[in-house]
Amino acid sequence: MLRCTMEPRFCETDALGHINNTVVPMWFETARAPVFELFNPGQDLTKWNVILRKMDVDFIAQIYHGHSVEIRTRIAHIGSTSFICEHEAWQRGELVAKGSAVMIYFDFVAQRKQEITAVQRVGLEKLS
Repeated sequence: MLRCTMEPRFCETDALGHINNTVVPMWFETARAPVFELFNPGQDLTKWNVILRKMDVDFIAQIYHGHSVEIRTRIAHIGSTSFICEHEAWQRGELVAKGSAVMIYFDFVAQRKQEITAVQRVGLEKLS
């Protein structure tokens, strides 16, 4: 499992005084950086090879500015060309959001999915 800490910024709050719902998907994407590194060491944008197929977020409790949020990420499933990341957001010991992202290993030149390699699979399995 991967863990990273996000510090909610004042600009991420909304008129209701909590972190806006558009922020959590960005935090989850930030938490996937080590996963992207498995597919594209150095994360060179000219060689990008992972795309988002689907994501969902369940908002469980309000998230507030002034308190760190821990994002926990694990790989829930590995297919032949795709994998699923599951995320949880925790603030002050409480689960405040959870979600998942289906990611596709993708060849942008050929515009098609590609098979996850054995080395990549091992890296993903370590995160399950």
